[in-house]
Amino acid sequence: MPSPSSRRSRAAGSHPEPGKSRRPKRTSADTAASSSPKLLSGGNPQIPKGDGNGPVQAYLAAMPGWKHEAGRRLDALITRTIPHVRKAVRWNTPFYGIEGNGWFVAFHCITKSIKVSFFRGTSLDPVPPVASKQKEVRYFHLNESDVLDEVLFTRWLRQASTLPGETCF
Repeated sequence: MPSPSSRRSRAAGSHPEPGKSRRPKRTSADTAASSSPKLLSGGNPQIPKGDGNGPVQAYLAAMPGWKHEAGRRLDALITRTIPHVRKAVRWNTPFYGIEGNGWFVAFHCITKSIKVSFFRGTSLDPVPPVASKQKEVRYFHLNESDVLDEVLFTRWLRQASTLPGETCF
């Protein structure tokens, strides 16, 4: 014979009728909210890995606040400067490279800036300002109040795209 507590739980509706689900039906608003990318620490969007412009555009669309427009500007400069650039998202980061030559630049959101990584940065002239624990990598941080030096940035891009790239994937 069932215990009094099991009779109560059945009476309270804890067991669905045959053919019925316990979960409430999802609405289109629920689906849209759950499909928005999660922001990780520092506001970096969590985007599934993928190759091509689509995943990169999804990343840019999910960048929060001022970083959204700044990220779109970086992508536009990279694409305009290196028209045959290859794009991908890995580790919640957009990567840019040359087919058969690896990846030369990537960027992602950190708390107060966008961190731009040049994988062969020590070979660029002038060298990007921020050192890395990795021997050849150099960083450039773009902050909200900064005015991007597009001439210098595109100079770095042209140089970096001719060097052997990173082959991390």
